Amino acid sequence: MKRKVFVDSDVILDVLADREPHSGPAKRLFSLMDKGVVEGFTSPLIFSNLVYLLRKQNGHAAAKSQLKKLRILFKVLPMDEKVVDSALDSTLADFEDALQYHCASKAGIETIVTRNGRDYKGIPGTLLTPDEFLLSQN
Repeated sequence: MKRKVFVDSDVILDVLADREPHSGPAKRLFSLMDKGVVEGFTSPLIFSNLVYLLRKQNGHAAAKSQLKKLRILFKVLPMDEKVVDSALDSTLADFEDALQYHCASKAGIETIVTRNGRDYKGIPGTLLTPDEFLLSQN
């Protein structure tokens, strides 16, 4: 059975913006998704955040082109009022992270791959950096 992971925006941006030294492990995670070993999920909010950040770097058309390719690799989870309500009631300090967590949780995804684990402190489930995730695959 494929391992399902929710991938946070920092990890995706590491690949799309080629942010060293973090892009290497993130690219290996993407490769596992591309090979069908891992099933990658993200949220529509992450796509929104990424287009905002990437267009500053490369322009709007290039950002959208990158995200169209990304969309082929990732499944996008729905965000609805239940996710928003759960995030509003959450003890997580950062509302955006609360949205991401509850989006993943509602879909039954227990593993979040992020480099900002401290932002998700106290949640049930597994938080892994890309490096930690790759080690757990062996």
